[in-house]
Order: sequence, then structure tokens, then C-alpha cells
Amino acid sequence: MSAPWRPWMQRALQLAALGNGRTSPNPLVGCVVLDANGQLVGEGFHQRAGSPHAEVHALRQAGERARGGTAVVTLEPCCHHGRTPPCSEALVAAGVARVVVAMRDPDPRVAGGGIAQLQSAGIDVIVGVCEAEARQLNRAFIHRVEHSRPLGLLKWAMSLDGRTALPNGSSQWISGPAARGWVHQLRSRCDAVIVGGGTVRADNPLLTSRGQRTPEPLRVVISRTLDLPTEAQLWNQDTAPTLVAHGYDAPASRRLQLDAAGVERLVLERCEPLELMERLGQRGCNQVLWECGPELAAAALRQGCVQQLAAVLAPKLLGGEPARTPLGDLELVDVNQAQPWQTLQLQQLGADWLWELEL
Repeated sequence: MSAPWRPWMQRALQLAALGNGRTSPNPLVGCVVLDANGQLVGEGFHQRAGSPHAEVHALRQAGERARGGTAVVTLEPCCHHGRTPPCSEALVAAGVARVVVAMRDPDPRVAGGGIAQLQSAGIDVIVGVCEAEARQLNRAFIHRVEHSRPLGLLKWAMSLDGRTALPNGSSQWISGPAARGWVHQLRSRCDAVIVGGGTVRADNPLLTSRGQRTPEPLRVVISRTLDLPTEAQLWNQDTAPTLVAHGYDAPASRRLQLDAAGVERLVLERCEPLELMERLGQRGCNQVLWECGPELAAAALRQGCVQQLAAVLAPKLLGGEPARTPLGDLELVDVNQAQPWQTLQLQQLGADWLWELEL
């Protein structure tokens, strides 16, 4: 039964991906509408949170031609009132005869309610077409709904001998222009980019997508004592917003400096990666990128805040026994404790190689 709808669902998935990095806390959704003869008459995708959903865009384009036709949508239509009206009601009002759905919505406000509403209106509903692809596309949204925190990506660039910086701290640039361009694209798909105070002090990073998305992702610094420079690119809020998370013991003088620069602060009880991720989940972040130093990266891994890795390997040798490596102590005592990661893809970026893995 699903075979005739697969090509149309694959088109809907392509449309959904166009909203990548712009829809949080909402999922990525695409929709195509076919008339009663099976001809394409409308298509759309969810472009950003607060804007019309994919079904609404597609139905507007289809107009009266949607009556008696089929809507193919990558996620169960919503059935609750949020910033936009329920899509299930829009589909009923449009008079479609059939709705083909890739996957049920894990959001407890929907969770089968949209499908039930369509069926109660006499609409034929087919569920599960390209479900695996749809779940992969929305893995970050699903993770936040199920775990109350964003999906975490950890990225680093290292030399062939596993170094991320020389003993003197020099690290720019290990990777080449193509790999750095890929990082900008990666940031554009994330809601926040996280670093520690050590990275701010050593690198004075900008942490933007270089204009590949608007607005830029939230730049997050986690620093228990606010041992941060008074001048840094991250304090310029005209470029992109910055949030600094710190502990209760951070000096008042350093808090005032950030307040004067217009930088948002977040006080954390434990000031640990897991607590930060929980708070970012409450802000509606679906996916975040860790671009931090080895100790913070190791802590994020230990606390279950990383579900995907991206390692850029450059054809260079840095050497030096005290040279920095990507990770600090993971507190393993037996090599068999090391958790295996599954390869997503291996690709060449200029002279560098990118290895992406996930749990």
C-alpha cells in the first residue's frame, strides 16, 4: 500500500529539509498535495517557528484542487492550538479524501490525536510511508521530546597524529578552507553552539555560520567562575546572541561586566553540561553543537550530552607530548568500556577528511 506514495513522500522529505536549523522548537515538516487524479497541485514546508505549517502552505497553493485529493506529509498533522491553528482542521476543511503520513508525532500534545481527528472526519489515513527516513530527518526533535534536552553534536579538527593544538596553544588553522566552510554549514543547522571559557580565552572565536542562516545560532559559553576576557568577539550582540552560563559563586564584578555588554546570563546550580542541556531544551533547542576544549568535551560525553561526533582529520603532523588532544579523561579503566560509535559517513573536504559517527 505504501509503494505508490513513496516518491511523493520522498519529495515531501526534501521539502522538509529546507527548514533545517530554523524551525525549533518545532520539527521539520514537508507536505505535497495531489488532486483527485493524482496530479501535484501544491507543496510546502515549515519555514520557521511561528510561521504557517507545511500543510497550510501546500493547501493554499492547491486551493480548491485539494478537494477529494491526497495530502502527503512527513509528520502527523498537529491537532492543538499553538502559535498557529491545527493542521488537522485545515486538512478537514480543505476536503481532502486521504492523508499519507510518514510518522506519528511524539509530542504528547499530538501523539496520535491528529490522525484520530482526520479519521473521525471520514478521511482515509495511511501511516508509516518512509518512516525511517522521516525519523532520521527529525532525530533532533524526537530526542528533545523524549529526553527533554537537545541532541548533542561534538565536533573537532585534529592532525593525523591526533592533536588539536601545539603545546604552545597554536591551533589556527589545522583544517583547510573546505572543512571550515563545512563547519559553518553545520552551525547553520544547530540552534546553539557551546564552548567553555578556555576556548574563549585561547581562540576568541566568533562561532557564527558566517551568514548561512538568519538569525545566527545562539552562542553559549559555560564558565563556572566567569574567568573570561573583558574583550571578546562573543560579547558583540549585533553579530549574534550570546548566553553565558555560570555557577552561583561567580564574582559579582564579572557578572556586571557581562550585563553592561548586554550579554544574557544563566545561573546554573551545578554548572555542568547536563544541566545546561536541560535548560537549553526548555528554551526549545532541538540540536546543539559542542565546539569546546578536551575537558568540557569529555564531561559532555560522560554525562550523555553527545549523540553524534564529527571529526575532521587533517593531513598534518603536529607532534609534541604535551600537545592538546580532542578529549580529556573519560574515566575509563578498561579498554572494553569504550563505547562503539557507528559510522554515518566518511567524506573528503579538500585535503581533509570528515568522519561522522553516531551512537
